[in-house]
Amino acid sequence: MPPTTILHVDMDAFYASVEQRDAPELRGKPVIVGGSARRGVVLAASYEVRPFGVRSAMSMAEALRRAPHAIVVPPHRDRYEAASAEVFAVFRRYTPLVEPLSLDEAFLDVTASRSLFGDGETIARAIKTRIRTEVQLTASAGVAPCKFAAKVASDLQKPDGLVVVADGGVAAFLAPLPIERMWGIGPKTAPRMRALGFATIGDLARAEDKALVDVLGSWGEHVARLARGLDDRDVDAAHAAQSVGAEETYDEDLRGAEAVARTLLDHASRVARRLMRAGASAYTVTIKVKYSDFTLRSRRVTLAEPVQDTDSIHRAAVGLLSRMPLADRRVRLTGVSVSGIVVGAPPRTLLPDARADKQRKVEAVTTRIAERFKNEGAVTRASLLDLAPSGPKMRRS
Repeated sequence: MPPTTILHVDMDAFYASVEQRDAPELRGKPVIVGGSARRGVVLAASYEVRPFGVRSAMSMAEALRRAPHAIVVPPHRDRYEAASAEVFAVFRRYTPLVEPLSLDEAFLDVTASRSLFGDGETIARAIKTRIRTEVQLTASAGVAPCKFAAKVASDLQKPDGLVVVADGGVAAFLAPLPIERMWGIGPKTAPRMRALGFATIGDLARAEDKALVDVLGSWGEHVARLARGLDDRDVDAAHAAQSVGAEETYDEDLRGAEAVARTLLDHASRVARRLMRAGASAYTVTIKVKYSDFTLRSRRVTLAEPVQDTDSIHRAAVGLLSRMPLADRRVRLTGVSVSGIVVGAPPRTLLPDARADKQRKVEAVTTRIAERFKNEGAVTRASLLDLAPSGPKMRRS
C-alpha cells in the first residue's frame, strides 16, 4: 500500500489579505480587520501589523494601543466567502478528498493524485501557484504522511511557505519543536507543562502516557501519540461545518425585546444565505444574548423539519427570545446560529406548502443578487434599513 500524502493548506492572513487585494491603497500597509475601537475585536491582522504584537482575537482597543498607526477596516464576510469558494475550487481540481476546517484552511489527501500530478510537494506548489494567479492571494502549505504533521508544517514558514515532512520522518520533524506547536497546549497550559520539564514535542514523545494523562487528563494519551508521529486519522471529505452563525456587538446597548428581535432578523438573513450557498438546511436554531454586564445567555430549539430560509429561522429565534430575561436589561451582543446541518434543501412534505416554497424562492433570488454584486447588503428588508452602516455602529462576525 503506498504511503499516504496529506496536504494542509492555510491561507495567509486571509481576511486582511482579501481587503488588501480589493483595495490597492491598503497593500503594504498595517491593516486590522475588525470592529470599532470601543468594543471591537481583531478578526485578522495583516503581516505588516503583526510585528507590533497585534493578533486575531485581541481587543481592538489593545491592538490600537500597540499599533496606533494601523488602518482598521470593517469585515466583509461576503468577500471572504467568495474568495474561499474560489480557493476550494482549486483544491478540488487535484483531489476530491478535501476536508474544510474553516473558510481559509483545509486538509487534502492527494495520495491517489500523485500518478496524475506528481508528488506531494509538486501538487502543493501547483495549488499555491493557482491560488496566487487566479485568486490573487497567497497560501502556505504543509506536506506530510499524516494530518497533524501537515498542519504543523504549514505554519512554520508563513507567509507563502511550503514545508515537506518526509515519509518516516514525522517524529524527527516534530521532536525539536516547542510544545506550543502541539494541539491542545495553549498559552495557559504551556507554562505549566514547561514547569514540569516539557519544553519540546520530543519531551512529550519521551514521556510516559500516565504522566501526560495526570497533567492533561484524557487528552494526554492522544497528545502522546501525536508527539510520536502516530496519527492515522483520514481526511474526511464528508466533513461539514457543525454550525453556521452570525452575531453583532453594538457600540450602544439595545433595550427591549423589539429592538433585539429586529437584530435577530438580520442575523437570520445572513445565516440563511450561507445555508443557501452551501445547499444545506438545519434542524437546530440557537440564539445568544450578551448583556451589558457581560453575562451571556443562550437558548436553542430543535425543529421537526430542517429549515433554510430567513423567515423560518427568524420565527424560531423570536420564539426563543420570549424565554430570555430582557426587562430592565441592556444588551451589547446578539447572535443567531444553526446546527444539525444536513446537505440539501428541506424535504418536501406530503402536502405542498406554498408559503415555504415561496420563502425558499425569495431566499434563492436574494442570495443570487448578493453574489452578483458581491455585497451582502445589496438586498435587505425595509425593517432593517436603520441597521445599515449609516445606523447604529456594530461589529459583525
